[in-house]
Amino acid sequence: MSEDSKKDVFSRRGFLGVGSAALAAAGMLSVADAAAQDQNPNPTNGNRSKSDPGPKNAPLDAANADSQWPPATDSKSLVQTFKYPFSFANKRTYEGGWSREVTVRELAVSKTLAGVNMRLTAGGVRELHWHTADEWAILLYGSARITAIDKDGKSFVADVKKNDLWYFPSGIPHSIQGLDPDGTEFMLVFDDGDFSESETVLLSDSMAHLPREVLARTSGLPNRLSKISPSKSCSFSRLPFPER
Repeated sequence: MSEDSKKDVFSRRGFLGVGSAALAAAGMLSVADAAAQDQNPNPTNGNRSKSDPGPKNAPLDAANADSQWPPATDSKSLVQTFKYPFSFANKRTYEGGWSREVTVRELAVSKTLAGVNMRLTAGGVRELHWHTADEWAILLYGSARITAIDKDGKSFVADVKKNDLWYFPSGIPHSIQGLDPDGTEFMLVFDDGDFSESETVLLSDSMAHLPREVLARTSGLPNRLSKISPSKSCSFSRLPFPER
């Protein structure tokens, strides 16, 4: 074989070897890219404009992938937020439980609905109260005793358990008490985005602002009325279980 022929063979072999290595490398990169796409539905594909080297909130980014890297079909227009998790809402804690709410103040798009998530420990009571918004509820955990007084002055008492529902029209006085063994947790929905649980009308607050002579005539408890103070009224308390 001539020297020229040998050089030609070696060059072809070298070319084939380099080509095979390149194909193998390309194959590995394709596999790696596919794996990356499995982990990230909107990869940056080397686009430096889409890089995000700074601190991240991985759990929130994972839960909002289309906000983190919107798809190409996204209009990128300014759209109001349509969700606000209760995990972001501030909890108000009391002796007998806690509450947290999401209203139009937290979720601007929610103009006609407000939500309250509430927990009552065993014996914890949401005292008798009423409000201008209608109230729908679903019991999420445990059991509770609900009490209501209708517009004719008739009382209603019922024990409810997980997945039970109730509805109180606006202006109807009602109370809720957590029962043994571990109280209750429930979700309340109101037909007013401006509603706030902290602005409801409480029985103790109402009594504290009524003239004493009016309360004495209607309640028959003149000796106890001096102990009622508007500054001491509260929405939650712990009481022994009433007899049915």
